[in-house]
Amino acid sequence: MMSLPPHILIVDDHRDIRDALAKYLEKNGMRTTTAANAIAMDAALKLGQFDLIVLDVMMPGEDGLSVCRRLRAQGNMPILMLTALGDETDRIVGLEVGADDYLPKPFNPRELLARIKAILRRSERAEVTGGTLAGHRLAFDRWVMDTDRRSLTDSDGTEVALTTAEFRLLTVFLERPRFVLSRDQLLDLTSGRAAQVFDRTIDNQISRLRRKIEVDPAKPALIATVWGGGYSLAADVREVP
Repeated sequence: MMSLPPHILIVDDHRDIRDALAKYLEKNGMRTTTAANAIAMDAALKLGQFDLIVLDVMMPGEDGLSVCRRLRAQGNMPILMLTALGDETDRIVGLEVGADDYLPKPFNPRELLARIKAILRRSERAEVTGGTLAGHRLAFDRWVMDTDRRSLTDSDGTEVALTTAEFRLLTVFLERPRFVLSRDQLLDLTSGRAAQVFDRTIDNQISRLRRKIEVDPAKPALIATVWGGGYSLAADVREVP
């Protein structure tokens, strides 16, 4: 049975952008639905199944950052955020609240298509496997991560919620304990894209993950900073029943 083309939900208050993007994606083999705001998006989500959401940050009513935070709390729907040109704060916050990627406006449609395809490939792989750690329960320091359930539990049995980006980042570290990974390597392994000059994506994701797993995030002991090198998981990893 032939699978359906990916269904993309485009959420942007500018009609010309919505229509042009929908036309371009459909020309390249995808299905699209458009929404002008968060209310229209919620209505579309109730009626259809989508593979990815292209979400603008600046919208009237509920803005894109709030929408992203809300959607991420509800599930793992892939989200690509569109941000104003040069507005680095929006891009950083978007990634921190759970966006899978971002693209500043104005953008090249070909780059947007390439990023959508990359996110969908990662999402497909995640549904089938959690990398080399699929189906495992892994203990490190005082934590246990169940890669199938995507759950992280401390020694007291308290479960800590991880965003999709945080889960991918922690999985990369658990696959390579005590191995120094550069920012470029981490970005490629978690996002499938090359780092750009002054790209602080990984630093912000590391900071967010540290706040969840370190005893003292200001003095991190688990995810160590290797000056001039990158980051390393400073803990042994073992499989548990």
